[in-house]
Amino acid sequence: MTLLKNILTIILVFSLFSCSSYPIEKGAQNTAQLCLGNSELPASLKHNFEPVEDKSLLNSALGKPNKGKLCQGQVYKSKKDTKVSIYRAWNSTNQNSKLGQWWAFKPPTGKISKYRAEYEICYQWSPLDTLVSCTLKPGVTVVVGTGQSAECSQYLTYSASDKQQIFIKDASMTVTNCTILDGQFSWK
Repeated sequence: MTLLKNILTIILVFSLFSCSSYPIEKGAQNTAQLCLGNSELPASLKHNFEPVEDKSLLNSALGKPNKGKLCQGQVYKSKKDTKVSIYRAWNSTNQNSKLGQWWAFKPPTGKISKYRAEYEICYQWSPLDTLVSCTLKPGVTVVVGTGQSAECSQYLTYSASDKQQIFIKDASMTVTNCTILDGQFSWK
């Protein structure tokens, strides 16, 4: 009986070791399990949007692990008479990035490094030195979701985040009343 118990213990330990030693093959992972938060609109904004179906737009907003974009998302259309403010931190040396695809419902606050981590913004993508605040036009289709992980370099990878982001295909046609603010040094 002791010999059988020892053999079973060895088999159990070996099976546990072998399972934890081999990574799951890419493509076999269910990325929805790795996403944090949800793509439901905040209660204060629900009356401004209606859910719609647009798989093409959703697919263009979703990213693979460590590649940025959204981890999960839902497509919404802004309703008539909507006045929703959205915010985008961008690179002032590249004027084409002012009205890019990635936005937030809240303006950035606090440390820039924390904002980068919460919204998975690699330093190579933008110095985040300028902020634009705009009003979303009525009838605009957007994707709202949480951020996918982003590998910026071999030394820096941001994990998936529960912070909601807004993906807009063509912001230059879908926003109005924009205000630009410049970043300044503020050391504490």
